[in-house]
Amino acid sequence: MTGLVIRNTGSWYDVRTDDGQLFACKVKGNFRLRGIRSTNPVAVGDRVEFTPPPTGVAGGGSFITEIHDRRNYIIRRASNLSKQSHIIAANVDLACLVVTIAHPETSTTFIDRFLASAEAYRVPVALIFNKADLYDADERRYLDAIMALYRHLGYPCFAISAETGEGLDSASEGSLLAFLQGKTTLFSGNSGVGKSTILNRLVPHAQAKVAPISEAHDQGMHTTTFSEMYDLAGGGAIIDTPGIRGFGTFDFEREEVSHYFREIFQMGHDCRFSNCTHTHEPRCAVLAALEHHEIAESRYRSYLSMLEDEVEGKYRENF
Repeated sequence: MTGLVIRNTGSWYDVRTDDGQLFACKVKGNFRLRGIRSTNPVAVGDRVEFTPPPTGVAGGGSFITEIHDRRNYIIRRASNLSKQSHIIAANVDLACLVVTIAHPETSTTFIDRFLASAEAYRVPVALIFNKADLYDADERRYLDAIMALYRHLGYPCFAISAETGEGLDSASEGSLLAFLQGKTTLFSGNSGVGKSTILNRLVPHAQAKVAPISEAHDQGMHTTTFSEMYDLAGGGAIIDTPGIRGFGTFDFEREEVSHYFREIFQMGHDCRFSNCTHTHEPRCAVLAALEHHEIAESRYRSYLSMLEDEVEGKYRENF
């Protein structure tokens, strides 16, 4: 039988067939993806083949036997296994990174690492800046500047409030919900940025758990413990994922890192050397652009941090 993986609890996968039947499936211990060293061989969004439970056998289980070719996927380094990856989701039309500039603060390094990984795996990205209702005048000016930076690079940006509904109203032109219609969208972000609250606004029947952020550390607490796909009423779906505090990149070649920063890749065509690392070489067009403020310093710092990831066994837990 063929179906779509819509939920992953770690050891079980809920698979929905095209006619709406739901099966709880496992994977056999020797199931491995060819060419991908992953902590989770099956991800939400995968199309799979599975065996239904034997008729009349109490407690009979279903087993996933094959994964269809993926159109794309987005991946990150597993937290404690530097040589393995964790597939966040597969076969998505869009990845939405939910960020907050305060309460808690999402660093631009985290944003840029996510964007670079999405570029590497050919996944379009939009940035959702939540908690707009909480920001004072200075924070709002910073928000406008950050959104202007990423919009200039070609990334759609939305300033919203999941609490008040600002920017989410489906009747509003340019609203987030209107943008998501018809797409299978991954939601990701740090803990505490409000992913679950946004999900409950967009998909009321999801009833995702929410929790206040820690007042002592201004950080979020994990409320989503597994990945799950929710259908949007007007078409499309959202894949909600557990919050992550760090985003370790995986399987990037040092000379390829610049390819995943759009402006650095473009400027790099004018460098003297084709293998320029944009760190010290003479007549480096990227360093010249940085000096003339044509490349944001925050983006260049993020680029350097990813070059440092090539150090054996390195994984950055917090950014």
